[in-house]
Amino acid sequence: MRSLLRLWPYVRPVRLRLLTAAFVAILASCLSLVIPLILKWMVDGPVADRDPGGVWLGALYLLLLGIAEAVLFGFRRWLVARPLAGVEASMRADLYRRLQRLPVAFHDRWPSGQLLSRGTTDLMLLRMFLAFPLTFLVVNSATILVGFVILFAQDWSLGLVLLAPVVPLVILCSVFETKYSLVARKAQDQTGDLTTVVEESVLGIRIVKGFGRHRSQAQAFRALSQRLRSTELGKARLLAGIWALITTIPELAIGAALVLGTVQVADGSLSAGTLVAFLSTALALRWPVESIGFLLAMSQEAATATDRYFEVMDATEERDTAGAARAGAPAAPAGLVFEGVEFRYPDAEPGSPPVLARIDLAVRPGETMALVGGTGSGKTTLTALVPRLHEVTGGRITLDGEDIATMERARLRELVSVAFEEPTLFSATVGENVRMGAEGADEEQVRRALAVAQADFVHRLPGGLDTEVGEQGLSLSGGQRQRLALARAVVGEPRFLVLDDPLSALDVHTETLVEAALRRVLEETTAVVVAHRPSTVMLADRVALLSEGRIAAVGTHQELLRSNAEYAWLMSGAEPGGGDSGADRGDGSLAPGAGPGGGNLPDDAHADAGAGPDNGPLAHGAGPGGGPVPAGEEPGAPAPGPVTTTKVPAEEGTR
Repeated sequence: MRSLLRLWPYVRPVRLRLLTAAFVAILASCLSLVIPLILKWMVDGPVADRDPGGVWLGALYLLLLGIAEAVLFGFRRWLVARPLAGVEASMRADLYRRLQRLPVAFHDRWPSGQLLSRGTTDLMLLRMFLAFPLTFLVVNSATILVGFVILFAQDWSLGLVLLAPVVPLVILCSVFETKYSLVARKAQDQTGDLTTVVEESVLGIRIVKGFGRHRSQAQAFRALSQRLRSTELGKARLLAGIWALITTIPELAIGAALVLGTVQVADGSLSAGTLVAFLSTALALRWPVESIGFLLAMSQEAATATDRYFEVMDATEERDTAGAARAGAPAAPAGLVFEGVEFRYPDAEPGSPPVLARIDLAVRPGETMALVGGTGSGKTTLTALVPRLHEVTGGRITLDGEDIATMERARLRELVSVAFEEPTLFSATVGENVRMGAEGADEEQVRRALAVAQADFVHRLPGGLDTEVGEQGLSLSGGQRQRLALARAVVGEPRFLVLDDPLSALDVHTETLVEAALRRVLEETTAVVVAHRPSTVMLADRVALLSEGRIAAVGTHQELLRSNAEYAWLMSGAEPGGGDSGADRGDGSLAPGAGPGGGNLPDDAHADAGAGPDNGPLAHGAGPGGGPVPAGEEPGAPAPGPVTTTKVPAEEGTR
């Protein structure tokens, strides 16, 4: 329950209205305690004297008190309605802002359903607590206190009889609170799990239907629902038990007081009016006492919801800068440079090998570097380090000589733009999705970016740039979503561009058109492109081969084809170990047209493939238009430098 004190910063701005509402509620409750006093006056006065006028007057008093009580309770509800809705909205806004500032590693660990339930169900419980249980714990406590003062003023001996159950009730409430808190937390966590399953089923409805898995998904949903139902029934049993005891014990005390009071009236030591007033007051206190059970239950649920809310709010935000520049660090050259970069995920087992180890790579200004490697070699992880979606755990990355760890994130992400293999679009218009890459982009910039991405289909949509794409852009095809993601990456004309296999969902014809347009963009940009196909590799000036988290080789496409068997195999798609066809020259390089296992390379991997921008990769010795390239140069590349080939020991743990 102590965790509820953490809500004070949110409640403080509306504290005057809440205090006023509590005072009004106490006043209304105390008015109900005046009714027994009027009944005492009526019984000992007009009723005993057979005075009809006095009886009618007493009835009028009772009516006026009832109306006043109803008006005051209605006023209390009006006082708290608007401010508490504001408190809930403020907490939800803070939660959303915090989620935006938390690192990617946090979101990797937390199921989305758990986060959604904290922003919906838990905040609803907190608003209900502030509106009702919090107020009435105070109101009912004040009412019970005033009521017992009235009871003792009427007859102290009968008052002691009603006071006797207090100690056992306090013990019962303490035990109940401890047990209920555990069950309440369990139920709220299970609600988050259920929300996750529902969200996954809705977002993955095409997979569910495509594979006919609706029965298995429904079974998983039913299992979680049944588990939540069992937990909720456990809560209900606990609440029923405490309610029964809290109701029964005071009723026994009232029965004992009735017997004792009747004896005193018979002896003449107590008037009938006093006994009526005493019993009426005791009955008026029944609701404040009996409500303690469910008020405590709601308060405990609110305390659990507060704990769950602040679990997210207390999570460490990603730092704007990861630290000061290292003292004595040598000046880095211009462009994008990786110096001794290492990385392991925060949830990795202690002592496990890093995902990336000793990455040394320099991308010169205006150069495009392709990253090639097998599945799990660390390509995507490496690209995620450039915009600081993850922080390096060793070494440094510099942009034009400046360590990115010392840059403010806003400035870094103005310099670096990204396009991921899995394109994510938002429930907004096409234009709004593209402008996420450059907030102030005008319509001409948006149209230019769409042209680079060959997203002409946008102009054929019903609303053009104003067309709503739906949740995650699922109203569009995979290739259309990928082209919009590429347009979003280039619309701001960034100095550094990070592309994670951005053309994987495109058909060959569209890919060729996009590559031709993208080459013009890459001429003025320093870029890193994750590539799996030769056609994408041909966009690059040089290629870096990643193997098991390390740089295994760097060179041009043709150089690596001739000198590195692993690269040639990745580009060929042939199965390794396919027999000896004479492809191995004996010096570790491959004969033209041969893969590492003796299989043939595809046409676009040959040095003499003879292709231009409209036919896939460029031929060796051919320019973009089919003309010759000066000797010693690769198409679109600077003069080839030395090829670096490193033998890498096998390691595990790459993603």
